[in-house]
Amino acid sequence: MTGFALSPEWTETLTEFLRSAPGLEAVRVDRATRKVAVATLGKVDEEALQTRLREVLRDIALRWGGWADDSDRGAEAPQDGFTLTRKGDQVELTAPTCETAPRFWAWREFAWPEPTEDHEHEDHEHEDDGHDHEDHDWKFLAGLAAICGGAGAVAWFLGRAGEGFEIWSLLLAGVALAAGGWDAAVDSWANIRRGKLDIHFLMLAVAVGAVSIGAWHEAVLLLFLFSASGAMEAYAMERTHREVDALLKSAPKTAMKVADDGQETEVAVETLVIGDAVRVRPGGAYPADGAVREGKSASDESTLTGEAVPVEKTTGDAVYSGTLNLGGAVVFEVEKLPSESTLQKIIRLIQTAQKLRAPSQRFTDKFGGRYTLLVLGACAVMFLVWWLGMGLHPFTNAGEETSAFYRSMTLLVVMSPCALVLSIPSVVLAAIAWGARHGVLFRGGGAIEKLAEVTTVALDKTGTLTTGELSVVGYESLPAGREDAVRELALALEANSQHPIARAIVRDARQRGTAERKVNEFSSMTGQGVRGRMGESKVLLGRRELLDDGPLAQWAEQLPPAAAALAEVWVISEDLVGRILLKDELRSASAGVLLKLRQMGLRSVMLTGDRRQTAEKVAVALGIDEVQAGLSPEDKVAAITELKRNGGVVAMVGDGVNDAPCLAASDVSIAMGARGSDAALEQAEVILMEDRIESVLSALTLSRRVKRVIWQNVTISLGVVVVMAVASIMGAVPLGMGVAAHEGSTVVVCLNSLRLLWGRN
Repeated sequence: MTGFALSPEWTETLTEFLRSAPGLEAVRVDRATRKVAVATLGKVDEEALQTRLREVLRDIALRWGGWADDSDRGAEAPQDGFTLTRKGDQVELTAPTCETAPRFWAWREFAWPEPTEDHEHEDHEHEDDGHDHEDHDWKFLAGLAAICGGAGAVAWFLGRAGEGFEIWSLLLAGVALAAGGWDAAVDSWANIRRGKLDIHFLMLAVAVGAVSIGAWHEAVLLLFLFSASGAMEAYAMERTHREVDALLKSAPKTAMKVADDGQETEVAVETLVIGDAVRVRPGGAYPADGAVREGKSASDESTLTGEAVPVEKTTGDAVYSGTLNLGGAVVFEVEKLPSESTLQKIIRLIQTAQKLRAPSQRFTDKFGGRYTLLVLGACAVMFLVWWLGMGLHPFTNAGEETSAFYRSMTLLVVMSPCALVLSIPSVVLAAIAWGARHGVLFRGGGAIEKLAEVTTVALDKTGTLTTGELSVVGYESLPAGREDAVRELALALEANSQHPIARAIVRDARQRGTAERKVNEFSSMTGQGVRGRMGESKVLLGRRELLDDGPLAQWAEQLPPAAAALAEVWVISEDLVGRILLKDELRSASAGVLLKLRQMGLRSVMLTGDRRQTAEKVAVALGIDEVQAGLSPEDKVAAITELKRNGGVVAMVGDGVNDAPCLAASDVSIAMGARGSDAALEQAEVILMEDRIESVLSALTLSRRVKRVIWQNVTISLGVVVVMAVASIMGAVPLGMGVAAHEGSTVVVCLNSLRLLWGRN
């Protein structure tokens, strides 16, 4: 066997796996050793990654029993920039990335499972699982809680109305118990079938125990408060889903495809491919990401960026899926598959964030299951102590002296971890929903918690502290008089790049009517520039350092530097040297944001590849604490590492391909805007969709609020448990008071978390 291939199904499956797992860069399959290795960049949620990988590997084993053989070799079809390489019995699928990133990859190896009979059974178990508040309509749960509360209140009133109403009181109490315990019973049954016990089981056990000793009204109160808190949790989850639904609705379902002869055909959006021409009429939504080919208009990009001001669009300008065309009809060329559009990536980011748990939440999840068994055991022991050790009647209350069973039920109520288990996920869900509504996307609760601990904020310059929308000031050539040739070479090279400098050069050159020439063997030199070949001539475009490494080094030392306020890009060919001068405007809010960061006790550091003269001028204007200029991507990673080594918790804010490695190296990675590069968005744990530097403050403030609310919730929940448990052991707490105190704390915790949904930062 000289090698093997992946079938089309598995090329697609592994590609989707790479897309959906944050921080995952490559997958390597070795059929000889029956191993699968994954490469990650930066910190990842290993628990979530392993769970997802196990699902993929199990699916491989179940559906096909393994990988394809040589007969499938011709079926390999990597998509949208993904690279598939094969060597012997190894196949490696790599996501699009910059040249520097592989140096920082960390590989993890796993064995794939063999197909067994119990896998099918396990799948059925998972199909039955999921009867939790995330899957239930909060209105349905709120309705059950309302029925429980209403029927219970009437039952209590009738029970005190005198003879003749007892039967009605019991019937209504039964209705209240059925409504209040319905959701808990469904969840408990699903978990019992899997051999697990949780807080839902505890609540039902307490309710049944309370009814068995005649405490009907206490049981109703317990289930009412528990079902009400469950409805609140479901409401928080529904709000996060609502943000995704709003984005999904903004995505068009059909597109008007334009053929070469001008013939228009309405097609499904998912059938579009890169290079297709699509016409969008006024009021219509763009069905994919691309660039304007014909026409002039303006776009409403508020669904992506939160910016209400329309953005002018003309030939060569980028357009984004889901945004609205406000002006005239335009024809644009599809540059990304609809499934990989900016809008779809945002949707996947929100969905992923909802599933990834915060570190403290994972702790309480593990703690909750073990604590449930501990509580059951403690109550059983105390029942024996009260009965056999203290001589209390096991089941019958004698006057004011309560039975051992009654006290055990009270202890079971007050020690149940409902409030503790809900204390953290309710906060995280509310924060994710608030952030999504205000243009701050978090990849799970871990990012929110880590951001609150940041001590140093490192920022890229171009596109972060500045607008990133550069404008060309002028062209220079050596010898003089060949400025048009410099512009032609620059357009040919930069037409293949998405860097902010490239966009500025392409836009200016096309507006001047510059002839477009074809470049061959195009490639990117990460952190330096780009290169290609035009005919037999090699052409370079990039930083001044390109001159320092060649035969022109001594001559280049005599060249005057550009003004401090300008950026320069050099064009070098066999018979021509020239430069392009560009200007980038500072963001109007940058100075205010940096002042606020300083007031919050955070240190600011600017990391940039620009000249020190330019960087220091920006730093003085904005009040940045430290400047490191002239950095390559490797230098930026080293700078981040050094900042961390000095004891700081570092957040990196960037937007470009060159920022991806240092984003991965930071403790918390923050990407600027929906227009940021794919590499930056893939590495970022926090994404600022409004493309505004002020959103950094919103994210930091929100994370600190989340940390405070989490500690408030944990303090409330644990405090009530400890105080009421001690009082219950001493026999000073009746069951009704225990129910009210414990479940009341659960309601308080949920309401405290929901404040984040309605609060302002």
